[in-house]
Amino acid sequence: MTTARQIHLVRRPMGIPVPDDFALVEADIADAGEGEVQVAALWMSVDPYMRPRLDADQALGEPMIGGGIGRVVQSRNPRFAEGDLVRHGFGFRELFTRDGKGLQKLAPDPELPLSVYLHALGGTGMTAYGGLLEVGALKDGEQVFVSTAGGAVGSVVAQIARIKGCRVVGSTGSDAKAAWLRDVAGLDAVINYKTQPLAKAVAEATPKGIDVYFENVGGAHLDAALQRMNVHGRIPVCGMISTYNGGGEGVQNLFKLIYGKVRMQGFVASDFGHLAAQFVADMTGWLKDGQIKYQETVLEGFEAAPEGLIGLFEGRNSGKMLIHIAD
Repeated sequence: MTTARQIHLVRRPMGIPVPDDFALVEADIADAGEGEVQVAALWMSVDPYMRPRLDADQALGEPMIGGGIGRVVQSRNPRFAEGDLVRHGFGFRELFTRDGKGLQKLAPDPELPLSVYLHALGGTGMTAYGGLLEVGALKDGEQVFVSTAGGAVGSVVAQIARIKGCRVVGSTGSDAKAAWLRDVAGLDAVINYKTQPLAKAVAEATPKGIDVYFENVGGAHLDAALQRMNVHGRIPVCGMISTYNGGGEGVQNLFKLIYGKVRMQGFVASDFGHLAAQFVADMTGWLKDGQIKYQETVLEGFEAAPEGLIGLFEGRNSGKMLIHIAD
C-alpha cells in the first residue's frame, strides 16, 4: 500500500470552472494483486468533452475523468510487464491499480514524442480522421470549413483536408492562432471570429460554398456555415463548445438543412475502431514527413490539471492541452 495524489471534483461548476471546484487529495493505493497492474502517470490529457460531464456524469468527491499515458510499475498480470507504456481512461490519478481492462499497450514510434499519442495519434486524431473522412465523407478537392481550427481536433481536421487537396477555411479566436494556421498549417483562409463579423467573413472566405463543415462550436458558427452549405453538404458534429459553460447562441438557419439536403451527424471517437490500423499508418506517416503539424500547451506537474481544464475554456491553449507528470 502506498499513497498518491488525485484530482477530485468537489463542486459543480457554474459556467467556466474555477479552482475551488477541484481538490488535490491524497489517497491510499493498493499494491497490484493477482491479475492486476499498478500504473504511474506520465502524461494526462485535458479535453473539451470533460466540461459537460462535470454537470452530472462526474461524481463529486471522486477522481476526475480523463485519459492519459502511464508506465506499469507493478504487474501480476501476464499481459503486462513492468515498464510497459499504456494508454488509459482512468482519470486524474498519479497512481492507480487495475485488473488490466481499459489499458492499451503502447509501442510508440521512436522518431515521435510520446505526447503525440494523446493527440494526433490518440483520441483527438482519430476523432478528426474518422469524423472528416467517414462521417463527413470528404472527397478530394472539396470546400471545407473547420471551426476552432486552432484546437487539437480542428487543426488535424484542417490539415487532413489540405492533404486531400481541398480548399480549407478555419476559424479561431486569436491573431497568433490565425497566423499559425495560415503560415504553418497552410490553410487557405483563416477567420478570427473575435475581431471579424463571423457570417460576413465566412461568406467571403467560401466563394464556392461549403461541402463539409466540421462542427466544434455550434451557435453563431453553425448559423454562418448553414448559410453557405452546398447541396448535399455534410456537417460532422464533433462538439458544441459554445454551450458547454451555459448560455450559448441560438441557431436560426437549421431550415437550410431541408432544402440543401444537408446531412448533419454527431459521432464519438469510439465509432471508428474499424479504422484504427489505417489511421495509425496514415497519421504516423503524415507526422514523420511533416504533412501534419501540431502545437502543444504543456503544463508541468500533476497538480496543474485543474489549471489546464480552466485554461482550455479561457482559450489559453494552442493546440492540445497536456499535463506532464514524469518521463
